[in-house]
Amino acid sequence: MIIGIDPGERRVGIAIADNETRFARPLEVIDTRDTEPVARIVALIAELSAEKLVVGRPVSLSGAAGPAVAKQQELVVALEAATDIEIIEYDERLTSVIADRALRDAGKNAKNARAIRDAIAAQVLLQGYLDSTA
Repeated sequence: MIIGIDPGERRVGIAIADNETRFARPLEVIDTRDTEPVARIVALIAELSAEKLVVGRPVSLSGAAGPAVAKQQELVVALEAATDIEIIEYDERLTSVIADRALRDAGKNAKNARAIRDAIAAQVLLQGYLDSTA
């Protein structure tokens, strides 16, 4: 199992994919005000017997490190200290835009979509990674 992580200030999107089908699907959104993200991710690693984490790296359209990179790096360092599975950083450019478009196309309004948007963004991120390694 592979876990995809779309890190954010208030919410962390989580998606999963198995190694055989290589098809990503949204799993959950961690609200950082209620739950410590590293602890929840470590619990998911154990629950799902995950072998790899793919963590979104927030870069700008030009490829330069975006303003959220420092926060993302804190998450990566904390995950490296808390687990011994492989952690891959993957460009998350436009994942939220793609997630927003998919939700809008599905007829979801912005208020209702907020609860799942970050998990969809994690799915887009993880599927992009899987497709790039096929």
